[in-house]
Amino acid sequence: MINSTHWRTTVLASTIVFAASAGYSETFRWASTTDPQTMDPHAVNSTPVLSFLNNIYEGLVRRDRDMAIEGSLAESWEPLEGENGWRFNLRQGVTFANGATFNAEDVLFSYERASNEVADVRSWFAPVSEVRVVDDYTVDFITAAPNPLFPDSIANFMILDKDWAETNDAALPARDSENFATMNVNGTGPFTLQSRDPGVQTILVPNAQWWGEVEHNVTEAIFTPIGNSATGLAALLSGEIDFIQPIPLQDAAQVEERDGFKVLEGEETRVIMFGFGHEHDQLLYSTDVTDVNPFQDVRVRQAAAHAIDMDAIDRVIFRGKIEAASQLVPEGISGYSEPNATRLEYDPERAKALLAEAGYPDGFSFGLKCTNDRYINDEALCRAAASMFAAVGLNAELSTGPVRDYWPQLREDDFDMYLLGWSPGTFDMEHPIRFLLHSQDDEKNLGSWNFGNYANARVDELLPMVQEEIDPTARQAMIDEIVSITQDEVAYVPLYTQPLIWAAKNEVDLTQRADNFFILRWVTIN
Repeated sequence: MINSTHWRTTVLASTIVFAASAGYSETFRWASTTDPQTMDPHAVNSTPVLSFLNNIYEGLVRRDRDMAIEGSLAESWEPLEGENGWRFNLRQGVTFANGATFNAEDVLFSYERASNEVADVRSWFAPVSEVRVVDDYTVDFITAAPNPLFPDSIANFMILDKDWAETNDAALPARDSENFATMNVNGTGPFTLQSRDPGVQTILVPNAQWWGEVEHNVTEAIFTPIGNSATGLAALLSGEIDFIQPIPLQDAAQVEERDGFKVLEGEETRVIMFGFGHEHDQLLYSTDVTDVNPFQDVRVRQAAAHAIDMDAIDRVIFRGKIEAASQLVPEGISGYSEPNATRLEYDPERAKALLAEAGYPDGFSFGLKCTNDRYINDEALCRAAASMFAAVGLNAELSTGPVRDYWPQLREDDFDMYLLGWSPGTFDMEHPIRFLLHSQDDEKNLGSWNFGNYANARVDELLPMVQEEIDPTARQAMIDEIVSITQDEVAYVPLYTQPLIWAAKNEVDLTQRADNFFILRWVTIN
């Protein structure tokens, strides 16, 4: 739910919509830096996976071109009368790609699967106490308290065919291993899987069983992950591919100067940040401080924040395309805290003084882990940050690698400091509070991406109150308090809002959404 004129303007400005006829067919070739880790929609809660699988699977609701919630497998929904929760009235006549009929039992099964402790998306269902099948096409989600944001929060909750999953021993998702659903699909969406060679090529074809109105003219969609940006750009400009996301900011001018190509620019809702191993009793990668974890001292975390020169990062690495961030959502997102809009300023002398106050006048070494294929210029960002840290005495041993190896390392607590990007799935500040700021609580499905296990009792106390509060003024006051607490404690170091830089052939019409999802059903080739 977007309740800001500012953000609505940004979204519309970055949305490219064309009314070309879908009267003929085409093969469409596209590339991105990151291959989806799995074809299982409940196994990995990341944009590369969820974006890709939104072309194959569907949920009860979905987001339209402008990020507004609309019906998908549910035609309508309304709050329950007499108890907390929501009733979803399901679309009839829908079949999965294998011909099986979609009904309420598939919704219940998918909820039980996605909320299981082995699912990476289980935090989506923290407010849910029960799911009831009323009849074949009516399902009630019962929540422990009023939850006005619940429909928005499940826009990426995708439905599997119960019989198909159980028959193929995929009743539960395999997050850190594999099962049948890792490589195979059976969705209700507009496309289905023809072939998959992980890390090499994945081919989608239209789902002949799809219930929706076809707006695209794609008969075959070939996806190729290309980790090297120069290789990806060369593939576009040589005509080997039709579209790529993202491209390096420094290459945008080169694309714009070439006949037959265009650049699509926008602003994503994703904030890039550094996180700490708050719970770690000692550093894992230090050569000089091995018995304690200095980052448990707020003064050391403040020093790390003061060491970052965002103006230099913007100018040198991002060509003036980024906006510095003060909190875990961009300005304009529902719940953004205006009283806390100021970030800790770049002040290396203050950083050195804070380290000295904390007992580290000569600084110390530590490990900094980053991806090299997940966010725009992520490795370059981390190298620049490591240099800035070193200037104040924080000597980072930088380790970068592909995202397919990165998330398992973070889940195994194999870091001292790490890079993370977060886009709020509900377009509301409650989302990062639930995932990143609430302490880890497996029983309640909370804090599932709070890798360093930052914990504050007041934040934990306020989250359910934020989720239940209907009065916007009272709700915002609680969010403001949470943001103030977590800024004071430097739970994370917010850096900037990530830009969107895509490139395509001129004859390709598509939509660039603010969540960085690429949706094939809106592609036409003229």
